[in-house]
Amino acid sequence: MSSMAQKIKSPQAPDSLSALMLAWYDNHARTLPWRLAKGARSPRPAPYHVWLSEIMLQQTTVETVIPRFQRFLRQWPTIEALALASQEAVLKEWAGLGYYARARNLHACAQRVTRQHHGVFPQEEAALKKLPGIGDYTAAAIRAIAFDRPANVVDGNVERIMARLHKETMPLPMAKKRLRDLAAAYVPDKRPGDYAQSLMDLGATVCTPQSPKCERCPLTDHCAAHADGVAADFPRRAAKNEKPTRFGHVFIIRNKEGAIFFERRPQKGLLGGMLGLPTSDWLAQKPPTRKPFKGQWQKHPQIVRHTFTHFHLELTVWQIGHEHPPLAGAFYPPSEIEALPTLFKKALWSHS
Repeated sequence: MSSMAQKIKSPQAPDSLSALMLAWYDNHARTLPWRLAKGARSPRPAPYHVWLSEIMLQQTTVETVIPRFQRFLRQWPTIEALALASQEAVLKEWAGLGYYARARNLHACAQRVTRQHHGVFPQEEAALKKLPGIGDYTAAAIRAIAFDRPANVVDGNVERIMARLHKETMPLPMAKKRLRDLAAAYVPDKRPGDYAQSLMDLGATVCTPQSPKCERCPLTDHCAAHADGVAADFPRRAAKNEKPTRFGHVFIIRNKEGAIFFERRPQKGLLGGMLGLPTSDWLAQKPPTRKPFKGQWQKHPQIVRHTFTHFHLELTVWQIGHEHPPLAGAFYPPSEIEALPTLFKKALWSHS
């Protein structure tokens, strides 16, 4: 164990890291709609709220999630109500939060919890991880925050805090297991849910990726990176590989009333289950211009560019007027297609 790790007493000691963090959290906790208000009757937030917020917060900012979380609850106030919703309604409501696989898993998880667990989330991490869309982090977060049971809740904020606290030189992502092991040593038996949220809040407001506010941090006296004046240099990160670019074609078909033809994308894969414009395959080389059917197609001069997690995409836009395209799908008037994946919004904007 490093000298810095030795400097911090065991998690049960009065002056341990967890005690420092809990004292800080009591005075600096963020007010968030999925957390309990002070003086609330229930001792813990509802597991449904914890789960829903954690799924929404994956790769999405708190500022974006707050109004969407509140709107979601107005529409589906309980997990049973969400389970009864159609997948199409859930996907439509999810538009703008990205990663539509999360929405499909969200809906499937609600149905599984309702049918197999009588609407009650299990408390054990192993059982939680058997549910759709719940991995190590989300299972630990639900166990700790909703049920106040000890769990090692490690997200990017916690990795950053541990990397700075111990001045861990191994770069991410290789250091993930090391940082998780370090974090596990500090999980307290007392108020583990508040402790987990304290680290989240510290990472979001004080121990930030750039320009950390070390003068406001309760762990300054224990932080190896701060002691050497290099907190902003951690965590170290391995050099990223350049994202490849894929190419394809996207086809806009309108009828005489101005409605646009959409198809339902396959459940598996990117944008699965969503309404989308017909496209070609997305390939590493520019594919041949193979239209979905014969006709007077017009090519738009503007290329649609979009970036997914693992690659960039460039699509050539083609447009045609047609009343009965020989494809599986349907026409939708513009007023009914607001909840579209951003990629297809870009394609429509490119020729408007």
